[in-house]
Amino acid sequence: MKTGSRMMKTVQCFVMIVCLCGCMNSRELNELGIVMGVGIDKGDESGTVRITAQVVKAGEIASTGKNSGGIGGKAYVNFTDTGNTVFSAVRDITTQSSRKLYFPHNQVLILGRSAAEDGVTKYLDFFMRDPETRLNVYILVADGSAEDALATDPQLEKIPASAISKLVEGEAKSTSQAMAVELKDFKDSLMVKTNAPVAPIVEISDDGEKKTAKINGTAVFKGDKMVGALDKTEGRGLLWVLGKVEGGIIETTSSQGNPVSLEIVRAKGKFSPELVDGKVKITITISEEGNIGEEAGTENLTALPEVAFLEKQKGEVIKNEVTAAIKKAQELHADIFGFGESIHHKYPEEWKAMKDQWDELFSEIEVEVKVEAKLRLSGRISAPAVPK
Repeated sequence: MKTGSRMMKTVQCFVMIVCLCGCMNSRELNELGIVMGVGIDKGDESGTVRITAQVVKAGEIASTGKNSGGIGGKAYVNFTDTGNTVFSAVRDITTQSSRKLYFPHNQVLILGRSAAEDGVTKYLDFFMRDPETRLNVYILVADGSAEDALATDPQLEKIPASAISKLVEGEAKSTSQAMAVELKDFKDSLMVKTNAPVAPIVEISDDGEKKTAKINGTAVFKGDKMVGALDKTEGRGLLWVLGKVEGGIIETTSSQGNPVSLEIVRAKGKFSPELVDGKVKITITISEEGNIGEEAGTENLTALPEVAFLEKQKGEVIKNEVTAAIKKAQELHADIFGFGESIHHKYPEEWKAMKDQWDELFSEIEVEVKVEAKLRLSGRISAPAVPK
């Protein structure tokens, strides 16, 4: 036994030594073009795809002089090329770049609107298949072309792709009006026949001197094609249902009709399906807690009657946002919530008869929304600073 144990340890050590000192596949950093963002647009010729790869200029990132990125010179370069497939277009970029494109640090994958409406499966296969690409990259839809989105002027960042990535995260956490969607989650939703994937929309504004990007709305897909969009109110309605609201402001009025802003501190959302007389009913339950953020009147909002009034008011706002999201999804015949999958899990036998006509059934199902909203804190003051 001891001899066998020693032999096993010897083999393990040999394997570790071979793995640690192998350098056959190593690549020097100065030989790589580090990709931070990728844009996908339909090519001018039918059946072609146009790829934009945003590559970091390391020297400009490190520089702080007058020619540094964001001041004089840009800290990135955008390479574009067209091919019959994404892979061929990516490879053709090597004829323009002195460095091989390196994707493990990519932060955003942006689909031009025309490409999104055309059907995205053929555009995403390369990014899900290639071992160098990231599955946790954020996926977005540009309201115009993806190439233009990657050519915007970032305000506080040196790289547009990095700025857009932070916009996605900020929108999801600070306002919860659009969801941060990673490629792997988009793919998983795409593979479920009755699910409708979503992705945030990046909007490009042009004032004549510079282009800026902002997150504005949520793209809705049916199958792999974009069929419509949610506005910000409907977008947060979706996140209430999915239990993904992380923050934001609810605007309402006091009992005297004065504007009040209430901060969302924490929230939970869930839904459950029921079959009642052969018909589907979905019950959505949302619980939310928040604080008083601001008031424009003179009332003492911490008085118990006023607290009860504000809790009822913001409960109605939440319910209205959820209702708006459901209405838009039913108009698009797109189950963005995953109601169908929940029925599949709870009623597998009954689901067999529903799955092929789920689009029609989804648009007619009864949905009940229950909201419990609470106010907890009022900040550093309880009453506004006004003369008695």
